[in-house]
Amino acid sequence: MNNLLNRRTMLLTSAAATTGIFMQPSWSKPPIRGKADSCIFLWLGGGACHVDTFDPKHQSTGLKDPGSAYAAIPTNLDGVQLCEHLPRMAKLMDRAVLLRTLNHDVVDEHAAATNRVHTGRPTTGTTIYPSIGSVITHQLGARGEEVPPYVVMGYPSASRGPGFLGAEYGYIYLTDTKSGPAGLSRPVNDIRAERREQLLLGLRDGFTKRHAKDTKIQEYTSSARAGLKLAGPEFMRVFDLSNESDSVREAYGSEFGQRCLLARRLVENGVRFVEVSYNLNFINGTGWDTHNEGQQNQHLLIQDLDRSMATLLEDLERRGRLDKTLVVVATEFGRPPEFDGGGGRGHQSTTFSGLLAGGGLRGGQVIGETDELGKKILERPVSIPDFHATIYQALGIDPAHELLDGERPVPITDQGQPIVELFG
Repeated sequence: MNNLLNRRTMLLTSAAATTGIFMQPSWSKPPIRGKADSCIFLWLGGGACHVDTFDPKHQSTGLKDPGSAYAAIPTNLDGVQLCEHLPRMAKLMDRAVLLRTLNHDVVDEHAAATNRVHTGRPTTGTTIYPSIGSVITHQLGARGEEVPPYVVMGYPSASRGPGFLGAEYGYIYLTDTKSGPAGLSRPVNDIRAERREQLLLGLRDGFTKRHAKDTKIQEYTSSARAGLKLAGPEFMRVFDLSNESDSVREAYGSEFGQRCLLARRLVENGVRFVEVSYNLNFINGTGWDTHNEGQQNQHLLIQDLDRSMATLLEDLERRGRLDKTLVVVATEFGRPPEFDGGGGRGHQSTTFSGLLAGGGLRGGQVIGETDELGKKILERPVSIPDFHATIYQALGIDPAHELLDGERPVPITDQGQPIVELFG
């Protein structure tokens, strides 16, 4: 019997080792969680060119010579370079992590690629998956009672939505940093607003009791209550940037910079996840979607990003919030080193770049390597599920946790694995 057991154990162990399914013992140490309690997600919609920003290559000499459009400059990390239009970020790379091998399989559709990066999954006809902001909202909620957990500075989009989690985990959006969310502005004074709310309270409570089993009505009612609460002065005062000194507002610079400043104010006041979209106004005419003539003034975008992003990191650090705030720079895909007939670039999703900073991560690292033109991955690919898993882990969320779509369990990530060397 002992020989039979020993033989069986040996066969099982060999098979597991061969197939790569040998499991860690249940008493092994759990993965180290991150220290961040908030996330600022800087979205470069349109497809920011990685070889012209975070992964510079040979500098092109003309339209028939594939390569970076700009010269490269050294950073404060040995052997690591950035585009010449990112000089301030070059001095802060010890606080950041470059991800140079992000990849997915969506090339032609901006909307589909945006959805992939926000939800971590391909679209399906049966399931609407929640965005990364909604998942974080569902798992952690807001850090303060008088603020929403999730704010989007940009236009509303299903890609940013709560999917099967329901309306309670959606976002509040704004397109104007000065006035705050239009949907929360009160058309009457506080006294009249309070009277209206009391009248509404009785009508709403009666309606929800009569439809107690309708989850959509319950979710909508919960969101409406939260909205009324947020329309009060405590939250709305966050949008008054005049409370900041002239020097701080000037340091952040452009309209995008002012949104970054507002994002800092929001996380300081307890908002958990803030997405800041760059593309409300295009200072180069096309935004990061640099086909044809859009390439000509792309450097204006990069310079603007450099100023705003560097100021945000320095400001968070000065105020003691950088270790607690994960700053993410993301885009839907990159662009190839070749130029199109109009001097711009097409789309490329086989490899592109992103950036993580702060959040208690071990900064000063570059993850992944691409070939001499930034077209192929040579080392350490990072899938979009891996990207999501890393962000979740930085915020103390288990990337293997399961959500529920009705009664069906859905893992938070599509088999994503966090980048382990960024923790501990």
